[in-house]
Amino acid sequence: MEILAALFIDGIDIRQVAGPSTRIDLSGIQFSAPAPSEPPFTIEPHLVVIVHNPADGAPNAALEVVYTCEGEQIARNVQPLQVDAGKFNYRLVRAELELKAYSSVEAHCRLDLGPEIVVPYTVLPPVGPGAG
Repeated sequence: MEILAALFIDGIDIRQVAGPSTRIDLSGIQFSAPAPSEPPFTIEPHLVVIVHNPADGAPNAALEVVYTCEGEQIARNVQPLQVDAGKFNYRLVRAELELKAYSSVEAHCRLDLGPEIVVPYTVLPPVGPGAG
C-alpha cells in the first residue's frame, strides 16, 4: 500500500460517475491559515490522506500521522486502514494542535512504518478588523 497524496483541506466530496468510477472532489486545499486568536491557541486542520493498494498488496495497514512543530511532536494519530487489492481509499485525520506561537506545523504521514510524506502547514497571525 502507498500514499498517493496528503493535503490539508476544507472539504471533501465523493461522487460516482459512469464506469462505474469514483471522483474525489477536494475543496479549500491549503498550506497556511490565520490563527483563530493571539497565542496561545488551538487549531484543528483537516488532513486527507489518499492511498492506493496495488493488485498484489496486503489489504490492511496502519496509517500514522505525527504532527511536529520546530522538531517536537505535538500530536499523533494512528488508525487502521483497509484497502482492497487494486483499489484506492482515503482517510480524514483531524488533530487538535495546541500552539504557543505563530509557526509552521508538519504532518509526517506514513503507512506501516514506511517512508514518510511530510505536509507543511503555516499558522499566520490572525486577520484584524478592517484587514483585507
